[in-house]
Amino acid sequence: MCEFKDKQDSVASEKTKLTVATVEGGNIIAGQPELSKGTEYFENALEVTTFGKFNYLLILISGVILANVLLETLGISFVLPVSQCDLNLTVYQRGVMSAIGFAGIISSSHLWGFLADTTGRRSIIRPTLLMGFVFTVVSSFSTNFWSLVILRFLNGFCISGGSATIYAYLGEFHTEKNRSRAIMGSAFIFGVGAMIMPGIAWLVINQEWRLPLTFLGLTYKPWRLFMVVCGIPGFLCGLSLFRIPESPKFLLSQGQEEECLQVLKDIYRFNTGKLKETFPVAHVIEDLDNNTRRHSSDERDKNPITALLISMWSQTQPLFNREYVMTTVLICTIQFWTFVTSNGMYMWFPDILNSVAEFMNANPDSSAYICNVVYEKHESILQFELARNVSDTMMERCNEKLDISTYQKSLILEFLYAVGFACIGGIINKISKRTILFICLAVCGACGIAAPLISQPNIALYMYLILLLCGLGINVLSAATVDLYPTRLRAMAVCISLMMGRLGSVVGANIVGALITNHCEITFISSGVSLILAGLLGFFIPNPAKDRIPIDTRRRSSLVSMTGN
Repeated sequence: MCEFKDKQDSVASEKTKLTVATVEGGNIIAGQPELSKGTEYFENALEVTTFGKFNYLLILISGVILANVLLETLGISFVLPVSQCDLNLTVYQRGVMSAIGFAGIISSSHLWGFLADTTGRRSIIRPTLLMGFVFTVVSSFSTNFWSLVILRFLNGFCISGGSATIYAYLGEFHTEKNRSRAIMGSAFIFGVGAMIMPGIAWLVINQEWRLPLTFLGLTYKPWRLFMVVCGIPGFLCGLSLFRIPESPKFLLSQGQEEECLQVLKDIYRFNTGKLKETFPVAHVIEDLDNNTRRHSSDERDKNPITALLISMWSQTQPLFNREYVMTTVLICTIQFWTFVTSNGMYMWFPDILNSVAEFMNANPDSSAYICNVVYEKHESILQFELARNVSDTMMERCNEKLDISTYQKSLILEFLYAVGFACIGGIINKISKRTILFICLAVCGACGIAAPLISQPNIALYMYLILLLCGLGINVLSAATVDLYPTRLRAMAVCISLMMGRLGSVVGANIVGALITNHCEITFISSGVSLILAGLLGFFIPNPAKDRIPIDTRRRSSLVSMTGN
């Protein structure tokens, strides 16, 4: 093992005098600067920490944070069918409630992306998770439509801080070799968490207890507790981040080499069980792609609000310069149309499942198109709304429980998600992300087109299930996004792309709500076609492995090989 001196040399003496390029076999090979003893590029220093217990813990926490976003935004879809007696929501209001959480996410995504790239990943994720839980608890006491809308908007505003930033945060703790697998590993945890959601809904919502709170003018029912339960994972993750460090790559990009080195030493000790003093790196320098823009004195002297807006613009503008504009537009477009279907169609999933279950119970062994069942249910709701002023009729027609088959089908969907994430995680380094994305979106799109054309409701529901699996493509595309942008732009790029995706969720939830009751067939077929087209667009995304200039590793010995790690 090669040993290094502990003395602190000046940073200037560690950096190279000149970067050269040679031509070998017709290929341009970029030579890295010659480094002094004990100095390493970040990627190599990170590799010395190995992949171990810390990485698994971080993947678990990241996956739970992603699952928390799903529970907070999509858990409302289980609440809407059973809260009718208390909130008296119209079809239009239910559409607004389905989308309002995503509206909160959209409104804050740009802000959180900017702050994550300028103040730190953890410093944004941690407080926003905790504040999101506070708004969740308060929203469970809502007594009318508008109070619930405002509080769910504020909840979405907060949880956006963790939903997009977590991809950059997790990715920066891993080398290029393990980065995509780590992100898909967290997506698998997300899938497991999503799989638990129908079970939690079944255990909580279908209970009989009631808690009168006369001083608030409401009766606390199981569906209200379900909203709180959906926010608990985010609260626990927010607390756990008090013990997890800031991204070392971000610290280095901000010129905080000592802090970065300390984080790497802690990871090294946690993963290997060795003393931090045995960490064989004395200095770390940024990789060649990480030229961080520093703020000028003129910007610092400006009005704080003006400086903030200028900084946000300077952080966003590079995403749309000549180098990245096509990539950014493609990623945003694909995310938009994937979210339109993935979340827009899912918001009405429990409702449609419940309608089909009621139809099958009333008409066993009957065949019917899924859209005909939806139309019949809509007529029933209209009749209920006409009679809503008659209390006896209201209590007779509104439901406070969901049919058991609704939970069963939802559980199957989430199980398929977990299996899908596991499979993709196993092949993502062997097969092009663009290929995986196309196969995923094309298969889901084909099933969406087939769903309204099948006269057997149960088979049509399974086609509907597969249509909703298009959400697998969201994480594949996010993993690709992390690879396509340098550190200084990474969090903003993911936030912008997911902001467009959440805009797709809002558009999708409202369009589906407007069309599903009268133009059900068009809703399914257009969703399927848009997914297939989005999958084809994926082939135009640059391949980072192909476009990257290869580095001549023969110019210096690998620290990893020297240390034997």
